[in-house]
Amino acid sequence: MEGLPLHPPPGFHFRVAFELRNQSAQDVRFQEVAGLTTEMQYETVREGGENRFAHQLPVRAQSGDLVLKRALLPDSGVYRWARAAFDDFQFQPLNLVVSLLNARHQPLLSWHIVHALPKKWDVGAFNAEQNAVALETLTLSYRYARTLRV
Repeated sequence: MEGLPLHPPPGFHFRVAFELRNQSAQDVRFQEVAGLTTEMQYETVREGGENRFAHQLPVRAQSGDLVLKRALLPDSGVYRWARAAFDDFQFQPLNLVVSLLNARHQPLLSWHIVHALPKKWDVGAFNAEQNAVALETLTLSYRYARTLRV
């Protein structure tokens, strides 16, 4: 396989790019991405006269929720997009690409997330005894993710 590194890539060098108008440079900066999951749903079919087992037939693949965490950035386009859904009930499905990057900041592997919608928005706890950045967590529901090889 040409183009892939000999060693497993580190999971700390990545980029999240929304297909969003009026983006700022802040809109690709995330601290954590989780939920790139796909699970196959199966249907159980019992065969007449065969009692030792049941057939498991694949029905469809289902994606989990995508969870994005970053510093609270109220001037970003992603923030405004999510708040429009929660505050004004204005939902605009978006596509986005999550890319794992190499040392030259080029994608090694990417996931094209299709038809994402805000599902949950959470602001982390404020604590006067800690010197920490205020964090926001955005949970997105999406139809499916397609893996893109670069």
